[in-house]
Amino acid sequence: MFFVDTIEVAGLGNRSYLAGGPHTAVAVDPPRDVERVITAAARRGVRIGYVVETHLHNDYVSGGLELARLTGAAYLVPAGARVAFERVPVADGDTVPVDAGLTLEALATPGHTPHHTSYVLKDDGHAVAAFTGGSLLIGTVGRPDLVEPRLTGELARAQHASAHRLAAELPDDTVVLPTHGFGSFCAAGTADGDATTVGRERARNEALVKDVDAFVADLLAGLDDVPAYYAHMGPANAGGPAPVDLTPPAPADAAEIAARLAAGEWVVDLRSRLAFAAGHVAGAVNFEADGQLAVHLAWLLPWGKPVTLLAESPEQLARAQRELVQVGVDRPAAAAVGSPAAWLRAGEQARTFRRAVFAELAEGYAAGETVVLDVRRDSERAGGHIAGSVHIPVHQVRDRLGEIPAGTVWVHCAGGMRAAIAASLLDATGRDVVAVDDAFAAAAASGLPMTRSARTGPDAPGTPITSGDTAAPAGPTSPAGPSDGAAPADPAGTTAPTAPGTASVAFEDSAA
Repeated sequence: MFFVDTIEVAGLGNRSYLAGGPHTAVAVDPPRDVERVITAAARRGVRIGYVVETHLHNDYVSGGLELARLTGAAYLVPAGARVAFERVPVADGDTVPVDAGLTLEALATPGHTPHHTSYVLKDDGHAVAAFTGGSLLIGTVGRPDLVEPRLTGELARAQHASAHRLAAELPDDTVVLPTHGFGSFCAAGTADGDATTVGRERARNEALVKDVDAFVADLLAGLDDVPAYYAHMGPANAGGPAPVDLTPPAPADAAEIAARLAAGEWVVDLRSRLAFAAGHVAGAVNFEADGQLAVHLAWLLPWGKPVTLLAESPEQLARAQRELVQVGVDRPAAAAVGSPAAWLRAGEQARTFRRAVFAELAEGYAAGETVVLDVRRDSERAGGHIAGSVHIPVHQVRDRLGEIPAGTVWVHCAGGMRAAIAASLLDATGRDVVAVDDAFAAAAASGLPMTRSARTGPDAPGTPITSGDTAAPAGPTSPAGPSDGAAPADPAGTTAPTAPGTASVAFEDSAA
């Protein structure tokens, strides 16, 4: 008998796992808020005997060290990973007993990182699941360019070899359980589905159906920008992350909020983009609590800069704190709960800006009175864009404000969430903005002229898209998690949740 529970870290597009037998379990790539893993183990009535890392993560701060400390579990980390703390170094072929008849075997799978290691769960000697971290994902692989640019080509080839090793050594019915690939920028491409097996990947994964040269060429050509905060995750994990403090931040009144803004600090409004546009503190910026908060805020926030959070409720504030610690934004400088009425000093007025759809943009565009700002990524824009639009990906807007022409700026993305972030950044500088809150597919349907171009900017030449063509899809074309405001899909192949953010994989015993 064995079980595998999936612990979703939806805001980052990652998964962690708890797997074991009747008495003992192993935690794989745990999130930083480790009480979720401890709760899952308690519900199962098992002891966590091992905590294992597939690699030193570049997209989040691991909870592995703290989980091992709290539970007394052995902390298994790939031997090639250079760390500053005590751990059990794991090498290729090492095996540990998890429970009666249940073992975990390490397989060296370099590519995502040089030391990357996958773990195969075996029940009475039969491989039933492979925890593949950032190696073999669903339809794709982990990206090889997060460690050192000089190693990217070498790691891309290693990724191809590692995928082939897994496919060659594991039975077709082995369930593949990656950490990345559900929206994380650690994935080289978009996951094709929500659950998979070795046999399924053998027939469709790009690393397994292409020769190494074609695979490497396509992989490197398709890599998108790396979130800026990734540069801080590896060192944090190598040094040994500190325990998490999720106690409420110091409360801030209207005077303190104003003082922090005047000092150049960031004040982040966590409310919905609809509420923010309808009224907010001048100078505040909007990162929706339910819209990949950690990824976008950590990407745009100057690292280490104090941040004050404004939330509509204590619950929203607590959720935001829990998500932000995953990426090392540990202690907000201050926080306030309520509405702009409580956050404004006497005599101050809430600032507002307009929201619209593409049909409304088309009316102004025809009159020649608009500045259109496209804040999608390069890979999305390549599929089609509004002729004459300025292109600045959302994560670059803060540093490129001077490139945006004068006048009212209509900001759009693929669905509305990133447009709202960019609009709030412009609004904070006093610009007149309109946030287009609409699916990008509606742009062409509204009669806006569409074109394709390898160059960006308002004067880039392009090829017009005719009526027989299709513009870029409404959602991202490379990993970014749920499309601008869309909720993540429920995981396939799971049963009823056993704890918040936790699902039990349907193959709960060896007969399944």
